[in-house]
Amino acid sequence: MISIKLCQSILPITIKSVCGEDLSQKTFCDIFAGTGIVGRTFKTSVKKVISNDIEYYSYVLNKNYIENHRDIPTRNDLLNELNKLPLLEDGFIYKNYCLGGNGERQYFSDDNGKRIDTMRTAIENWKEEGRFSDNLYYFLLCSLLECADKVANTASVYGAYLKNLKKSAQKELVLEPAEYELNDNEHKVFNKDANELIKEIEGDILYLDPPYNARQYGANYHMLNTIAEYKPFTPSGKTGLRKYSRSKYCSASTVRDEFDNLIKNANFKYIFLSYNNEGLMTVEDIQTIIVSASRKSPLRDRLK
Repeated sequence: MISIKLCQSILPITIKSVCGEDLSQKTFCDIFAGTGIVGRTFKTSVKKVISNDIEYYSYVLNKNYIENHRDIPTRNDLLNELNKLPLLEDGFIYKNYCLGGNGERQYFSDDNGKRIDTMRTAIENWKEEGRFSDNLYYFLLCSLLECADKVANTASVYGAYLKNLKKSAQKELVLEPAEYELNDNEHKVFNKDANELIKEIEGDILYLDPPYNARQYGANYHMLNTIAEYKPFTPSGKTGLRKYSRSKYCSASTVRDEFDNLIKNANFKYIFLSYNNEGLMTVEDIQTIIVSASRKSPLRDRLK
């Protein structure tokens, strides 16, 4: 399932204690954004949010929650239209991830698999027809991803599906709006490798929440990426995996060099790091890398 971190109250207090109470003229970057909850927390209190994640499903969520910042009057009308469409019978999700499609995988009920295919196909067709702009496109996609996630037949992430449909997976998928915060400032969302993007951006506050163990996000959230991209491929293995990017942050042999390169190339005044104390890097590893980088960078006043 899409996980949301509980940071709305604790993180702003920590950052303001270092950077000052007034963040209105500061650029805030969340470079491993995930669902974007951190960027969403700061969206209305900073000058600009830069949000990034290499997973495409995350990019879709943040294009809506972060980059969308003005009202779209027609958005709920289109959601209602999508909910009323006649169901497709041979879509990609139904054929490959529902029991009725191939008799193997059961990530969704047959009915909900058809609903996902129907809505996702219509959204893409409407975009190609020029019916709406990108901001509405990502609002609709984000709404579909979150509502599909609520009826997914999994225990947590998408590394496996359940043998029998659980109660929530038996409910009918109904599109509801993925509401975003309105404000006057422009924000920017990327879908890039963090270590490459860091060379192209600069700002005031950099928040880092990199992967800390060997579990690859591309495998755990492959179903959301498949719905978001909705491009044909041959699903692999029992769980129907797609090809995915393997993060060097998830390997004990590469994570230190990767983190070191990220810190060395960070053109930000303040850097905040969230990392599990049982992660692949030790506290000593992190301290050594950060202290070494801070000595070489005249721009940063403080690292936390």
